[in-house]
Amino acid sequence: VKILLRFLICHLTLLFMSQCAFAMIKQDKSRMRREVKALTVTTIKQEPYTMEKGTEFEGFCIDLLNEIAKKLDFRYNINLVKDGFYGRQDAEGNWNGMVGEVVRGEADLAVAPLTVTAVREKAIEMTKPFMQTGIGIILRKDLVTSEANFFEFLNPFSKETWIGILIAYLVTAFCLCIVARMSPCEWSEPQSEDNHFTLLHSLWYAAGALTLQGAGPQPKALSVRVISTIWWLFTVVLLASYIANFSSMLGSDTTQFSIGSFEDLAKQDVIEYGTLRTSSTLAFFKSLETPLERDNYSSQSKSTPAQNNQTLGVRFGSSNHHALDYTIAPMDFSCIRHICRSKHEELIITLLLSCSLNTGSPLVKNLSVAILEMSESGDLDYLRNKWWASTCLQGDVEGSPLKPHSLGGIFLVLAVGLALGVFLAVLELAFKSKMSAEQQRKACCSVFSDELSQRFRSSTVKKTQEPSEKSKA
Repeated sequence: VKILLRFLICHLTLLFMSQCAFAMIKQDKSRMRREVKALTVTTIKQEPYTMEKGTEFEGFCIDLLNEIAKKLDFRYNINLVKDGFYGRQDAEGNWNGMVGEVVRGEADLAVAPLTVTAVREKAIEMTKPFMQTGIGIILRKDLVTSEANFFEFLNPFSKETWIGILIAYLVTAFCLCIVARMSPCEWSEPQSEDNHFTLLHSLWYAAGALTLQGAGPQPKALSVRVISTIWWLFTVVLLASYIANFSSMLGSDTTQFSIGSFEDLAKQDVIEYGTLRTSSTLAFFKSLETPLERDNYSSQSKSTPAQNNQTLGVRFGSSNHHALDYTIAPMDFSCIRHICRSKHEELIITLLLSCSLNTGSPLVKNLSVAILEMSESGDLDYLRNKWWASTCLQGDVEGSPLKPHSLGGIFLVLAVGLALGVFLAVLELAFKSKMSAEQQRKACCSVFSDELSQRFRSSTVKKTQEPSEKSKA
């Protein structure tokens, strides 16, 4: 027993000492981490990479930086670049923008959509790219001719709207048929009279209203007339919307051009075009060697000044008779979220976007590994899907097909009218059943069910009676 007690005491003492040592090591690590200087990160404000939200930043690059900081366990202080440029080398060899801040040691790391170029690679260290993009054109939709469509007359409404109209047509015809059968004011004697509002006639009657043409016989009951009136109102609003949108599509007085490539843009002299100042896109066009490509750059530099930032460039590209050469990835966000204009994604060159550090920085390898790990795990794809939204903030562009939500009010009115018509038909039949029950001294519910079953079975009974009468004759 004494040996066992000594063993337990020794074991507990060793366990307590190991826990104390582990806690001291953890405290030392945390203290050393606090003593390490936080990295100074420079970035540029550009949607959706870096955007201001109050006193903080958000965006694709901010999320990317946070994930890398978690993996490598470092702290950082982020600032916007002072001059608002990415980085370009002047004739004397000096750099401006984010590249200049990294070269001069004012920033330890630049996290932004920096294009990997040979000139920048000589001045700073570039990590593995976190995105691959290219160069494209952005211009107004109404400046570009589209291919002739044999079914151009269907363009005023979207596919979803046409499907909704078809469903509304079938449901209305079905409700007309049902209500005409149920209403005693429309079909008073189901045993001896024929029901004029069959399913085929209801379909024909609803189709006639769509073309603003009547199709007899006309309804007599209040319930059927309510449905007919609501359906006529629906067709009037629908035809007015169709004619207005179709006229807007065909009546555009804007001159259209067939532009599908950079060559088409360079050969014409009506549309002015340019790119962002001090960007890699402008440097790319400046370094081209073919005559047509040199004309492209000279046209940009002479006829139209380069734009200072993406926002001005988007406004420039969306204005009349202007086009913008752009890097596809950031402009995709602006086209989708702000102007909803046309864009041509002709990749004449592949561009890689990466982070940059000062030459000889020990963080280059670790940052590249962290970016590759995020790419392999799908984190980069998740961030791209998160920040490249697919909704337009300014609504439908003029002349675009009408979506179902644009006509949602008239569809709602139609649904309420159909429900009201069915309700009135039930009331009419219930009132007649009550009168018949008082005369026959029966329960109202039994008379109502018998009347209802008779009205929906009369067609099948008549079909079976007609062959028997012909055989007797």
